Amino acid sequence: MLNLVSSPGSGKTTLLTETLMKLKDRVPCAVIEGDQQTVNDAARIRATGTPAIQVNTGKGCHLDAQMIADAAPRLPLDDRGILFIENVGNLVCPASFDLGEKHKVAVLSVTEGEDKPLKYPHMFAAASLMLLNKVDLLPYLNFDVEKCIASAREVNPEIEIILISATSGEGMDQWLAWLEAQRCA
Repeated sequence: MLNLVSSPGSGKTTLLTETLMKLKDRVPCAVIEGDQQTVNDAARIRATGTPAIQVNTGKGCHLDAQMIADAAPRLPLDDRGILFIENVGNLVCPASFDLGEKHKVAVLSVTEGEDKPLKYPHMFAAASLMLLNKVDLLPYLNFDVEKCIASAREVNPEIEIILISATSGEGMDQWLAWLEAQRCA
């Protein structure tokens, strides 16, 4: 079980839908979608053919373990598969809550600025992996990749980092290999 965490607009849902399309014939997957309102993201996930349950938190800024415990048994997934949790878009609240996940994966878009790991250190300290997303936009932005990586490693020296773009496909093979390695570990 992986807990995908990020701020709103990081590209988490697009990255997840592309990931699910690539895993479709290889690994059984299911998704628990967390948002304050709407079923939009769950509908996007289901359009890939992947089972998904939407959990709306109302005024809550994160999913909690009870929400996951209630939703997970309703998904058709065995021990060989991957359960993705797409948490509510927020870099503060989800950092403090253990959902029973094997890994927190922090998705950071290059459009957000390279200082996010220092501004929100608890999220990046709690993450096993940072996906630096939307790297296809780097030619159009003033974003220092090395500074961002150094900031992430300052708060979490053990964090793994993959540069990725769901749009261009850059880094997707590395991300899929990471998923496979974690599944087999």
